[in-house]
Amino acid sequence: MGQKDISVSGDHKVEKSQLSDEFFIRPAVDIFETEQGLTLVADLPGVDKEELTIDLDQGLLTVQAKGKSQMSGDSIRREFLHGSFYRQFQLSDEIDSENIAAEMKNGVLTLLLPKSAAARPRRIEIKTT
Repeated sequence: MGQKDISVSGDHKVEKSQLSDEFFIRPAVDIFETEQGLTLVADLPGVDKEELTIDLDQGLLTVQAKGKSQMSGDSIRREFLHGSFYRQFQLSDEIDSENIAAEMKNGVLTLLLPKSAAARPRRIEIKTT
């Protein structure tokens, strides 16, 4: 398990879509591994659950969201990034794709990516004859 189980590419924070003229923000993520699987935590400020979609197609996990600015009025200076978020991850076959779970709280998405039973560590019983 580890780096071979999930592929992450690109470090740019803002990129232009290859399919349209729209720009999107590549959210920062942290990925942790346990014996049970991977936990992916993505920072999606200003995003509500209703504006978020998570798709899995042939091992490609796609996270998309429409963010919105919480402020009203004319902008004098903007340093926070607001807009659409987009990020993709290639998952290995060792991830149990049927049992992926997602939780969104305070602009932070947490994805639980469990290992398949065959990929989990286990102790082999030794029999005597």
